[in-house]
Amino acid sequence: MSASFPPGTADLPLSASALDAAVDERKFVVALARGLELLRAFRPGETMLGNRDFVARTGLPKATVNRLAYTLTVLGYLRFDEALGKYALDAGVLSLGFALLAGTDTLELARPHMRALAHEIGAAVSLGCRDGLDMVYLETIRSETALTLGLAPGSRLSMLTSSMGRAYLAVLPEPERAALLAELKQTAGKGGRAVAWVAAALREIAAFERDGACFSFRDWHADVNAVAVPFRDPRDGRWLVLSCSGPASSMGEGVFRERIAPRLRALARRFGQAR
Repeated sequence: MSASFPPGTADLPLSASALDAAVDERKFVVALARGLELLRAFRPGETMLGNRDFVARTGLPKATVNRLAYTLTVLGYLRFDEALGKYALDAGVLSLGFALLAGTDTLELARPHMRALAHEIGAAVSLGCRDGLDMVYLETIRSETALTLGLAPGSRLSMLTSSMGRAYLAVLPEPERAALLAELKQTAGKGGRAVAWVAAALREIAAFERDGACFSFRDWHADVNAVAVPFRDPRDGRWLVLSCSGPASSMGEGVFRERIAPRLRALARRFGQAR
């Protein structure tokens, strides 16, 4: 089986269910992919995971998890705590993260402008990219008066409920977006809240051509409003997303649509090719 990547998406992380449609099996190293799935099993705020956690989150057999965890420990990407019988991320992962951030020229360019905007509007300004079925923060800068959740670089957001995820979905080619939305719907489940999230995301995607931005009003968090604008990184052509978030109790929908969104669109145009 062989399939080519859509233009500009060859560097995107793929979930397991998407592999059959997008990967040349002759070049794909399954063992490497499985090892990386173990590292991705850690969630923000978690420091220790056991083999049962890895099995539950990756769907891999216990024997496979044991071998992968041992290998990653030997290579310095995991650390095993014998007293707890669990693993923690080790310095190898941290060094990879710093290498990414240090090599992101756009991030260096963006920081002073993000800081100025955060100070001007009294909110948090973030830069992120896609990671699997989530969006991950590369940087977040908050003003001294911002009363927002303290999300740090590396924090992950739902692609369906966050303005950042919706903005990313809005610029994908239609076939790729349809496939990703189908996967997100399956992951979200069939409950009432999941149906509402999907419907809200579809509305924002449909309105993107008109607004040039995507919004999230109390969808991601009960007291957080946000707006996001995507742009292509001139360095490598991938889509990055700028977002701004603030407390819904003091920064209503009108503030984000009329005051913040235009500033965010202008900032995105300075950093790269915006839609």
